[in-house]
Amino acid sequence: MKELNVNGAVMKCYPLCAAQKLHYYTIKFCPAQVLCIGTGLYVQQDVDFGLLKQAIYKGYEMFETMRLRFIEDENGEVFQYITPFEERDIPLCDFSDRSEEDAHNEMRKWTALPFARYNSPMNQVIMIKLPNGYNGIYLKVDHMTMDSSAIVGFNRAVLETYCSLRYGTPMPKPLKPYIPQLEKDLAYEADSPARKRDEEFWLNEIKKSEPMYTDFAGQGRLLTQRRENNNPNQKWAMVISRSPEASISVFSLEKDASMRLMKFCELNNVPMASLLLMGLRTVLSKFNDDEKDVSVKSCVARRGTLSEKYSGGTRVHFFPVRTIMEPDMTFLDGIHMIQAEQSRIFRHANYDPIEYMAKRREVYPTQPGASYESISLTYQPLTINEDTQEMPDVPYKSMWYTNGVAGQPLYLTVMHRPEDNGLNFNFEYRKDAVTEYEMEYFYYYLCRVLFRGIEDENRTIGKILEMI
Repeated sequence: MKELNVNGAVMKCYPLCAAQKLHYYTIKFCPAQVLCIGTGLYVQQDVDFGLLKQAIYKGYEMFETMRLRFIEDENGEVFQYITPFEERDIPLCDFSDRSEEDAHNEMRKWTALPFARYNSPMNQVIMIKLPNGYNGIYLKVDHMTMDSSAIVGFNRAVLETYCSLRYGTPMPKPLKPYIPQLEKDLAYEADSPARKRDEEFWLNEIKKSEPMYTDFAGQGRLLTQRRENNNPNQKWAMVISRSPEASISVFSLEKDASMRLMKFCELNNVPMASLLLMGLRTVLSKFNDDEKDVSVKSCVARRGTLSEKYSGGTRVHFFPVRTIMEPDMTFLDGIHMIQAEQSRIFRHANYDPIEYMAKRREVYPTQPGASYESISLTYQPLTINEDTQEMPDVPYKSMWYTNGVAGQPLYLTVMHRPEDNGLNFNFEYRKDAVTEYEMEYFYYYLCRVLFRGIEDENRTIGKILEMI
């Protein structure tokens, strides 16, 4: 902790944690990057916008990371601090006389505008009127202050508060403070025994053997780079680009089909994330000459304790889930392998992902921007109505808006639709790396793998690869 003068007031300021540094280095070394996350939450009913504004202010009060700001010291080092509660303006934007797509396009433009980096608010809330009777809020936050779990938590708190003010339902439960959890994270990172144990684990994992790059569009990228580098044994591929322009393709899996996947997970006691990873690695295997060695970068939310779950902030770390599967392994055994691998990783997931990447480059020298993973996966199980059974049953929908740029070629986020709990597959992709048609093609094969697998969990991987 360091005390710094902020606009004439002495504030307690704290260093960035590892999850924040991951985003900070993104914008530091790629100035075109935008760290904004844009979301929308809309209910199909007339809204009392005066009460909604009160609910939003209550959300600011409850969520410390909605008041998180950054400052540079005299040495150029970045710190963070919590500003006292303030009543910033919450404007109302009326799109009710325009098409809904026009409204969403306008909010995508808002999302592409970055915040001032220092001594400035890191979020913006706008009350929205949409066509067809939907009303609610647009929320834009800087990723260094909140991740998807925190955003869902804030939206849920605002909705619960609004329902309490209007209908007399219970107010949301108190949240945990951000700074004590941050101090725990910083203590871990300060060369603690736990960090040393995690470092040893990851170094041993890295040294086992070099992974194989498998691309979501087939072998073309790797084979081309092997020729360019005159290295027929090259196992990595360059995935960065000078053009970070990105888009999002959203594919909605039907409710009945989504329920079949969820039922399979329930009957076999396996997580949905493991099933999705099994689907992804099987498609990557298919597209890369039935490669057995496949790695997918997986999101670790790191919200296992009550303090971690309810203190907001950004806590996401990414680590590769690498599996080597023989063709005679069954689909369910493959899921169990992934589940076991995830459990091993989660126990050591507090380790800095940037440090992990640096150590991997020391063991297997590669060019800057090279990777063994072509796709990242986040599965977001949280929904607004989780643990809020006392809320009125009102139709609502949520939106995630692209900020227009991406640092990695392909990032898949799988979320449950609020209206029917079906699955939405959100592919954020860099336009120079993949086309919308290729995304649809990839999604088609992903669904084929998943449903060929769950209809007979004893079906072998080799058989599924033949069938699809």
